[in-house]
Amino acid sequence: MKVLAAMSGGVDSAVAAARAVDAGHEVVGVHLALSRQPGTLRTGARGCCTIEDSMDAQRVAGQLGIPYYVWDFSERFKADVVDDFIAEYTAGRTPNPCMRCNERIKFAALLDKAIALGFDAVATGHYATISTDAAGNRELHRAASWAKDQSYVLGVLTAEQLAHAMFPLGATPSKAEVRAEAAERGFLLHAKPDSHDICFIPDGDTRGWLADKVGAEPGAILDRSGAVLGTHEGAAAFTVGQRKGLNIGFPADDGKPRFVLEVRPKTNEVVVGPREALAIAEIAGERYSWAGLAPTEVEFACEVQIRAHADPVPATARVLDGEVVVTPDEPLDGVAPGQTAVIYVGTRVLGQFTIDRTVSAVPVAAGA
Repeated sequence: MKVLAAMSGGVDSAVAAARAVDAGHEVVGVHLALSRQPGTLRTGARGCCTIEDSMDAQRVAGQLGIPYYVWDFSERFKADVVDDFIAEYTAGRTPNPCMRCNERIKFAALLDKAIALGFDAVATGHYATISTDAAGNRELHRAASWAKDQSYVLGVLTAEQLAHAMFPLGATPSKAEVRAEAAERGFLLHAKPDSHDICFIPDGDTRGWLADKVGAEPGAILDRSGAVLGTHEGAAAFTVGQRKGLNIGFPADDGKPRFVLEVRPKTNEVVVGPREALAIAEIAGERYSWAGLAPTEVEFACEVQIRAHADPVPATARVLDGEVVVTPDEPLDGVAPGQTAVIYVGTRVLGQFTIDRTVSAVPVAAGA
């Protein structure tokens, strides 16, 4: 097959590209330039897509003897990921930019261009696996190592995208094994630290970054009954479940810490309350997709995962009136509108939806 290897400059994508070459595929490496003003060097383990990363990817491609290109996707990335991130926070939601990047850049814009150029598949360094059922339908499954599993952030992939996706690291037992293989191959990046946080906010200061982009206006901090407890410097900087940075100035009546329960962008208000009020009995969303065949039942048992590193929770899902509704067997903790809920059946990723609304498991009367 003719395979386009997406090479970020990290150890995972380097080894994935190498394995694609070893498998006998005709491989071409490509690095995505996602910023018009990339930093020259990385700051510790933060950020990615820097000039240094591009050079690391190019060095590996040279060692593998494959063609290497840099594709400028910065304009598309800004519109589909960065601007979306700002819009979601402005609307009081908590977005996951990695999901949007996989959905709209790596497996939409990149894959579309690859297919147009005659490639059969795009290979990435994600830890996930693809299997085929008896009828020839492709399915997305968790990686062999659950500790490194990245199927959650791939939950946005459609059946058509799975047909052209390749994950050479999916069956690898551990990241240590990947680093060891990179060292054996002579890749200088074998000990390079993993990137983390949001790639376009490399210093990790999301609140400061948002304040610079959308501005910050003082507003009220309320309890669940509507009583004003204090003020904040901008609602967009808060997210559901947040504890730090409230600066209310006096403790709750029971002496327990308060948490952000709701962000109201239209009125610029932040609602806070006790931890138990974060318990969510139901989540639902209209923006959903299926990673392969759609479920045939209107209601079915499943597991739901609401964060990349969260544990899956047994639940019941219903598809009704253009909306996916999930009721967990036990309440979920600290769910925010805008987060992505990924639905699993066993190890298979069935699909995903963006959470539009939640139903609290604790009524207001139980404590403001």
